[in-house]
Amino acid sequence: MAEYLMGIDAGTGSVRVALFDFRGQNRAYAVAEYGTTYPKNGWAEQSDYEWFEALKKAIPECIKKAGIAADNIAAITCDATTNTLVYLDENDTSVRPPILWMDVRATEEASFIDTIREEYDATKFYKPGFRADTMVPKCMWVKKNEPENWAKTKTIMEFEDWLNWKLTGRKTVSMSVAAFRWNYDDKNGGYPVDFYNAVGLDDVVDKFPEPVLKVGEVVGNISAEAAEIFGLSKKTVVVEGTADCNACMFGVGGVRPNGMTLIGGTSTCLLGLSEEEFHVDGVNGTYPNCMYDGTSLLEGGQTAAGSILTWFKNNLLPAAWMQEAVNRNMNIYDLITEKASAVPIGCDGLVMMDYFQGNRAPYADSKARGMFWGLSIGTTPAHLARAVYEGVAYGANHCIVSMKKAGYDVKEIYACGGLAQSDFWMQMHADIIGVPMYTTVESQSAGCLGDCIIAAVGVGIYPNFWEAADSMIRVDKEYIPNMEAHKEYQFYMERYMETWPQMKEIVHKTVDHNNKK
Repeated sequence: MAEYLMGIDAGTGSVRVALFDFRGQNRAYAVAEYGTTYPKNGWAEQSDYEWFEALKKAIPECIKKAGIAADNIAAITCDATTNTLVYLDENDTSVRPPILWMDVRATEEASFIDTIREEYDATKFYKPGFRADTMVPKCMWVKKNEPENWAKTKTIMEFEDWLNWKLTGRKTVSMSVAAFRWNYDDKNGGYPVDFYNAVGLDDVVDKFPEPVLKVGEVVGNISAEAAEIFGLSKKTVVVEGTADCNACMFGVGGVRPNGMTLIGGTSTCLLGLSEEEFHVDGVNGTYPNCMYDGTSLLEGGQTAAGSILTWFKNNLLPAAWMQEAVNRNMNIYDLITEKASAVPIGCDGLVMMDYFQGNRAPYADSKARGMFWGLSIGTTPAHLARAVYEGVAYGANHCIVSMKKAGYDVKEIYACGGLAQSDFWMQMHADIIGVPMYTTVESQSAGCLGDCIIAAVGVGIYPNFWEAADSMIRVDKEYIPNMEAHKEYQFYMERYMETWPQMKEIVHKTVDHNNKK
């Protein structure tokens, strides 16, 4: 009898493959990288050939590390970045490189959608502005600017669908990803054909694979070709997954309504499940039946988070700090944390706005930019460092505040990603937000574990996602908010929220001016 589950987590820079047993014990883990090209400013593309080569490396390596036979794997579930689109011709060959999630070449197309948004119900998922990185604007751009490629395209699929196709030979659409990024509405007829037609994509649905599968449905067995290439067994079942961030949500236990998951890395995602559907400014979604029937997914997040700390390290770090880290044999980030922790709450009046790459939520403003204000002659690098930590935490809380205004009351947060490795930053988030925060044992491979939780339900090992999560996830650390610190932070949190409405017009004028150069 098969005793293991495999999760395949395809992120921006690599594919991560892990094997877990039915109790959530990690038995093996392997990673293989692939690259990204940036042909023009705002563009980002990858190679499906490199994806394939990475799978050929990581899957056999993981099985080898586990020391198990391939037919001992009961099921596989994949997740991947979303808005990463593949365009295939009639011979199943890419007509152009896949367009990566971070690509925002379709800004003009998204702006056009905003001029007609009030006429179409499908735009309700993205308020106040339609996102340039999603499927519809990207396909509009390809059809307009690469008409020959568009004409050749027989199949459009997401990275997640591509993975399932390569494993099973079956082309399908992940309903979860379609609901999340294609404006698919399971409760109201599926694809918003009237909206697609209005933006000139009258032929796009014909290019989508026909089967639309929910999270946990069986895609098929491993194909004979895939078994030979990847060292898998034809007995193994492939179960439909979801987006990479959603898989992480499942992997830390965010499977019940009214919870919240924070996925903190280069950027952040904040995800929750609501039993009530709502559509308001400041909160992306809610996406109906995105994870399972009867719930809608709500989304917040920040375009830049950990990347700002990296920016500080790369550009503002004093040489003396680097030498001190060497002398004390310390990780440089541990030293930055130590220096920042010596500065009082509020950084003596210094506030950082975390909009270095625009704002994802609550403003959905691609022309927003970051800033420090409150500088004085007494400001030190340690003040700047702490302001970075605080500004990112304020940004996360601003998303939570927007959710609370919409009636979604967050009581606790489960976190994963690089941010979750910092006790200092996690406690700061708990203190600023004012709710307990938790990390789990597998928080750094939460996507793969989330995939395995989905796979376990898909093949009947557990009857539902919450029972699977309860059996397969273990809490590692908890961070209880210091309510005295929470009270002190509130003054600065309010100043943070007051800043952008007053600076928006000035920053927009400057960004528009610079973009003309």
